[in-house]
Amino acid sequence: MEHINFDYSGALNFIEEKEILSLQDKINENYEKIYNKTGRGSDFLGWVNLPSSFSTDLIGKIEKTASVLRTKSEVVVVVGIGGSYLGARAVIEALSPQFNLLKKKQGNPVVLFAGFNISEDYHNELLQVLNEKEYSLIVISKSGTTTEPAIAFRLLRRHLEEKYGVDEARKRIVAITDKEKGALKQLATEEGYETFVVPDDVGGRFSVLTPVGLLPIAVAGIDIKELLKGAAYMEKTVAVDYSVKNNPVSAYAAVRNVLYQKDKHVEILVNYMPRLHYITEWWKQLYGESEGKEGKGIFPAGVDFTADLHSMGQYLQEGMRIMFETVISIKQPKTELRVPEDEANLDNLNYLAGKRIHEVNEKAEIATRLAHIEGGVPNLTVNVPAVSAYYIGELIYFFEMACAVSGYILDVNPFDQPGVEAYKKNMFALLGKPGFDEEVEKLKKHLG
Repeated sequence: MEHINFDYSGALNFIEEKEILSLQDKINENYEKIYNKTGRGSDFLGWVNLPSSFSTDLIGKIEKTASVLRTKSEVVVVVGIGGSYLGARAVIEALSPQFNLLKKKQGNPVVLFAGFNISEDYHNELLQVLNEKEYSLIVISKSGTTTEPAIAFRLLRRHLEEKYGVDEARKRIVAITDKEKGALKQLATEEGYETFVVPDDVGGRFSVLTPVGLLPIAVAGIDIKELLKGAAYMEKTVAVDYSVKNNPVSAYAAVRNVLYQKDKHVEILVNYMPRLHYITEWWKQLYGESEGKEGKGIFPAGVDFTADLHSMGQYLQEGMRIMFETVISIKQPKTELRVPEDEANLDNLNYLAGKRIHEVNEKAEIATRLAHIEGGVPNLTVNVPAVSAYYIGELIYFFEMACAVSGYILDVNPFDQPGVEAYKKNMFALLGKPGFDEEVEKLKKHLG
């Protein structure tokens, strides 16, 4: 069976092999910090052995709950922000049919998302859709008081109770929250909602392989056992051999940090399949929140090719040489479609007649990589055999572990996010939340 591998040959015009290998001792130390829980943020390493140790009883409970929600719902709304929704959305978008009509024929509910923004129009239009649909809610929040999901849940809970009555609404709400404390836990206990636990030792952006991600993913009809199986393979592979030559995680962490030391401060994650767009969004949070602190860190950005080659392509080819690209390259698509012959040939495409669309896409990928390398942009490649639950599981763990190792190379705590609180204090002060009088006075000076 094939597995994910990592190719950094597209960076060797810019850095030397010996520079990559020079980080091996540091990488070895970082794995020891992770596995022995001696590094910064060690209280949040519960994800490390999660795929191989996931409880079969918990898998069964998740699958049973997902089945109940699928039976009674045309739509399931997942309420959460950051890691509480991005991982699930990434997997669902990658593995589900890409058009809602096809999803409906498949027999699984459409999974929609709320609580990741504070747009009045978004929530109004969502409620209008839900007026016409049978639906249920999954609300994800460790505290229950994070502003964006708390507002969305208040709106949706009220709507659900008015539509179905309080008793039936209670049966259509599942809460994923803290085991013992917090506003959402208290409400779930009082109302009798079905609940799952957000593990204390797993931070939000690493939580896709916990009930936080797995319940919404299972609701969408995706095989969570296969997802965990793929992640468990990568977990085992990484732990066996730390060497840059044999371990794809070690190689990725090392190469990106050598490029960073060469003033390549922006990493562009590239995909050539629209279904991978939210993998990029999840990756951006994972790396941005983990590494961007203490004045350090590679800035994570993303593009969808070939679409963005007709917009961002100019900058990538000839703009500031501060970036490198990491391409998620898919060997085999889910379906087959060929370019048809056309007698008139007005578009001059008959030279492609009979070729698979994927072959054209592959050649665009190779051509772009070569052009960008020649233009001064190092290219790394994560080769993925196919888009399946198993391989997406491998990919998730690959990026998670590489993020931890890379964060320690940067000498930051990859598992905290103190900077996220800064905007919240200002927002609470501007909205008049009790207890923020000091911030109000500071803001008055800035705002005049």
